[in-house]
Amino acid sequence: MERWPWPSGGAWLLVAARALLQLLRSDLRLGRPLLAALALLAALDWLCQRLLPPPAALVVLAAAGWIALSRLARPPLLPVATRAVLITGCDSGFGKEAAKKLDAMGFMVLATVLDLNGPGALELRACCSSRLKLLKMDLTKPEDISRALELTKTHTTGTGLWGLVNNAGLNSIVADVELSPVATFRNCMEVNFFGALELTKGLLPLLRHSRGRIVTVGSPAGDMPYPCLAAYGTSKAAVALLMDTFGCELLPWGIKVSIIQPGYFKTEAVTNVNLWEKRKQLLLASLPGELLQAYGEDYIEHVHGQFLHSLSSAVSDLSPVVDAIIDALLAARPRRRYYPGRGLMIMYFIHYYLPEGLRRRFLQNFFINHCLPRALRPGQPGPTPAQDTPQDPNPSLVAAR
Repeated sequence: MERWPWPSGGAWLLVAARALLQLLRSDLRLGRPLLAALALLAALDWLCQRLLPPPAALVVLAAAGWIALSRLARPPLLPVATRAVLITGCDSGFGKEAAKKLDAMGFMVLATVLDLNGPGALELRACCSSRLKLLKMDLTKPEDISRALELTKTHTTGTGLWGLVNNAGLNSIVADVELSPVATFRNCMEVNFFGALELTKGLLPLLRHSRGRIVTVGSPAGDMPYPCLAAYGTSKAAVALLMDTFGCELLPWGIKVSIIQPGYFKTEAVTNVNLWEKRKQLLLASLPGELLQAYGEDYIEHVHGQFLHSLSSAVSDLSPVVDAIIDALLAARPRRRYYPGRGLMIMYFIHYYLPEGLRRRFLQNFFINHCLPRALRPGQPGPTPAQDTPQDPNPSLVAAR
């Protein structure tokens, strides 16, 4: 088969010069994503040389390079100027780090905390400028939300409110759905969904006036069925759908809505081992005797141990999430979803494209891999697994039992 002649060295020099110019105009960070993109482009170049005529190959390579650069490039951000932003949940974790970074950039930051004299509030007072204002707010208390709304209007009279960052969140249990008290589902929904809903609705008049931004910190647990995180995951799924609805409805007002879906990061709330030990003991004390007998205390201890072991893979550097929040607040065209975190896109690929059995096994190996409940173990009295139960030849008798 006759091969088409490949472009000469001079032509490649021109292509390389144009690519370099594009790189210089873009704010690209040398890291794994960029290196991976360059490796894929090199592999594509190799294939094109062998499979396509030069005109078609150049079109394919140019299109692939443009897509890669547009995904990796960080476009210039809007100026901070006198913009004000309210961030919830600044006692620790993403909220505290975002408040510090935005204050350093020149924002007026309204940071809500549960305790005005807690360690997080004291740290913010010590290291931030006088522009940062601390507001006491518990999202489960309507009077706290009303007071925060009034104070926000007062503090932003001259500047307006540019952004709201719904960061505050709660996860108080790691257990199977059957073992989780219904109250834990309500508690997660009160903070993660209803609190965010009430605060967002209350600030919409200010955000409509500024044509500003709403940024909400969600969780991959709201997109995929993480074992033992049903209470947390269902509340995060609900708030993600709510924000998607806001994004559609508020588009005519010029308000842009983004959701941050962080990977596994080491925040104080996640890595507080003593707190999780107390929660486990409360769970054991609250379980009905029949349920504890069916599952076994060692089953709950195993889940607890698996969860604590998974913390070793959590990432200490919170800056990817903070950078995503900043981009959502200041990018001219912010993304609808951000996925900061190591290996997160692989997890989503597995979740959306692989068979259900492989998806389940992956989440179990990554997070919590259950042992058998006590009643299902060989030699134990109780029900046997469903797959081992023979089919009754007379369904009517089954229904009558």
